[in-house]
Amino acid sequence: MKILATADLHGFQYRLNLLLKNIDIYQPELVILCGDLTQFGPGDVAKQFLDQIPVQTLAIPGNIDSQDVSEAINASRATNMDMKRIEKNNIPFVGISGVNHHNIEQALTKKTPKIDRQTILLSHVPPFGFQDKVFLGMHSGSKELRTVVDTYKPRLVICGHIHEDPGCTVTKYTIVVNCSMGKRGEGALITINSSIDVKMLE
Repeated sequence: MKILATADLHGFQYRLNLLLKNIDIYQPELVILCGDLTQFGPGDVAKQFLDQIPVQTLAIPGNIDSQDVSEAINASRATNMDMKRIEKNNIPFVGISGVNHHNIEQALTKKTPKIDRQTILLSHVPPFGFQDKVFLGMHSGSKELRTVVDTYKPRLVICGHIHEDPGCTVTKYTIVVNCSMGKRGEGALITINSSIDVKMLE
């Protein structure tokens, strides 16, 4: 499966145009948008953006997206993955938005959606310590999400939020990809076969 992932469009049409250009170039089966589609809304902008994407799209709201952005994702051609689990090509995807990172473990493991070793976890915020460096190298990711990652060891985490630190970290069990286009880059091309290959798009 070929996935094109990005985050932090912040309502800029030129960033969406970069995504659409890369869809034409790489022909992904799936597009993933990891939050901050808008700059504090409105939801109409998110729906307009999502409805321009010509392939199946999974999206989550970010911390900058207003409440009506989540509703707009629901009304768009995309699938709102916040606190949901779906399977595509027998690969499970689970989403967590950037709106509320309190009690993440309880929310994600109480019932469905569940996380296991095969899961691809979509999050707006990175897990603490992975692709989350900001000013002077300080880590700014979610400690609760890091606990979830360390405990359940999902195969892949795709995130954004930290504009300063796009890239890929490979750990023993989990690959973490920050696909933010907030400051540089255009996201990530992720190919999943027996292994996972990540190409950061510059």
